[in-house]
Amino acid sequence: MTDVTFCQNAYLCAEGSSALVIVTEWDAFRALDLARIKDALSEPIIVDLRNIYSPSDMRKRGFRYFSVGRQ
Repeated sequence: MTDVTFCQNAYLCAEGSSALVIVTEWDAFRALDLARIKDALSEPIIVDLRNIYSPSDMRKRGFRYFSVGRQ
């Protein structure tokens, strides 16, 4: 694959990225250091396709947070 970049962890993946998209319910993604993720992203945007985080909590943390099927 030439158009895919693999990273050793979520933090390296987030570094400089415009947004983080969560597509799995794995415990590793439920336990992210969200302050570290926010610092790594170029924009504090998370798209959560598995609804593992609370929308109100994510907004309090300063993220633009998008989830599926809820507000």
